[in-house]
Amino acid sequence: MASDTNRPTHVDADGAVHMVGVGAKAVTARRAVARARVRMRPETAAAARAGDGAKGDVGATVRLAGIMGAKRTPEVIPLCHHVALTGVTVALAWVDEGAEIVVTAEALDRTGVEMEAMTGAAVAALALYDMVKGLERGVAITEVALLEKSGGRTGTWQREA
Repeated sequence: MASDTNRPTHVDADGAVHMVGVGAKAVTARRAVARARVRMRPETAAAARAGDGAKGDVGATVRLAGIMGAKRTPEVIPLCHHVALTGVTVALAWVDEGAEIVVTAEALDRTGVEMEAMTGAAVAALALYDMVKGLERGVAITEVALLEKSGGRTGTWQREA
């Protein structure tokens, strides 16, 4: 028999999936940072950075997509609670192998914002692909990962380098 700490949290005694109740938890400051990496040819990245794509301002579109993705997370991820986001930032950096997108989600709520940060990063990466696919079809989203989180019962966690 599994201990209480090892049993699934989103399955009831009858095996039915359910949303975990968080009403009794304290409202605390929550923060999570996630990264998406998008690999593309250097000339594709240069054109996107210069605004030479057919679809317009790549950076603005990617940042807006990341914010929208974070805000709409409970609509696309089953069992995710709506959280009171207090801020979402999206940073786009052009690197040798393409681009890195870092999304930071913050909230004052009863549950964490890891999924909001990761969904924001994933949606931003998909938007970047959409913006440059006319220049290169071989663009690849090579990573979506949580980098750090803070707040709540489990405190602070940070990905090792």
